[in-house]
Amino acid sequence: MFEKSTWIRLPRNVVVGHGVLADTSEAVAELRLAGDPLVVTSPTPADVAGDQVRAAFAADGAEPREIRIDEASFGAVEEVIEVAADESVGYLVGVGGGKVIDVTKMAAEDVGKGFVSVPTAASHDGIVSGRASIPEGDTRHSVAADPPLAVVADTEVLADAPWELTTAGCADIISNYTAVRDWQLANRLKNVYYSEYAGALSQMTAEMLVENADSIRPELEESAWIVTKALVSSGVAMSIAGSSRPASGAEHLISHQLDRIAPDPALHGHQVGVGSIVTEYLHSGPKGRWRDIRDALASIDAPTTAEELGIDDDVMIEALTTAHEIRDRYTILGDGVSEAAAREAAAVTGVV
Repeated sequence: MFEKSTWIRLPRNVVVGHGVLADTSEAVAELRLAGDPLVVTSPTPADVAGDQVRAAFAADGAEPREIRIDEASFGAVEEVIEVAADESVGYLVGVGGGKVIDVTKMAAEDVGKGFVSVPTAASHDGIVSGRASIPEGDTRHSVAADPPLAVVADTEVLADAPWELTTAGCADIISNYTAVRDWQLANRLKNVYYSEYAGALSQMTAEMLVENADSIRPELEESAWIVTKALVSSGVAMSIAGSSRPASGAEHLISHQLDRIAPDPALHGHQVGVGSIVTEYLHSGPKGRWRDIRDALASIDAPTTAEELGIDDDVMIEALTTAHEIRDRYTILGDGVSEAAAREAAAVTGVV
């Protein structure tokens, strides 16, 4: 008797393109949400897009409230929850980069109200995924949350974001390639559930960026368009899978470990990009596609070495040999990579 079932939560409206910031209120109106919006933002995104979003809601008869946060922290989440719990607030609108989006997403999950994502930087796939990540001390907590009900991504705004944030978003997507390989490996060796559909979508998205890396350039809306569509596809893949597996493998464990042990960690997307170079080598050896990953990252000005990340070589080796301890998720790292193997892989790929 067939008893399999699944529950996939996806954004109902995804609006991407030039000047679509003005369509935020209209995109939300189609969702027929009750109450007024609480716009969550931070100082720079407020100037870039937050004020315009609030004005659009007000012009359509709503009475938007606003709260500005300075950092991504559990304290900031609590601040937003306190305001969002008010009965007049019907839904939350996160206007900003990854930190604002994650804080808003977690607060919306806690109060049980809808969440709308308005990214001002294409820095990672959290703009559409059902997961949020908040740092605490020397570690980072990744928790499940409902994905946004709507995503409004204005390519004009995204193209004006700092280039390093866009390259971090690209690197995050490119790393999906090795994340899917780890997922497939876990399926074969540990009988971990694997979704062919989600895996194929995630891998296709990564390969699309690898193949189009030469066309992704600073301050070009066409580049922002390509990257944003890829981030949306990656987030959808995670929603279909019901986990972060399509976009998070050994390369993410390495990045999380760097967050813990590096004196000055780099951007998350940049770290997983470099991690993906090494983990692809571990999967396939010298003849694998690690050069394609490295060359694509270099083409978009993303780091390809520990030095370019601003991380000491020995710290990178330590992360490679201890990253498997981060969480109970089977990857190519298995139960640990020896220091000799880590140094060889990092040396061959040029990471150290």
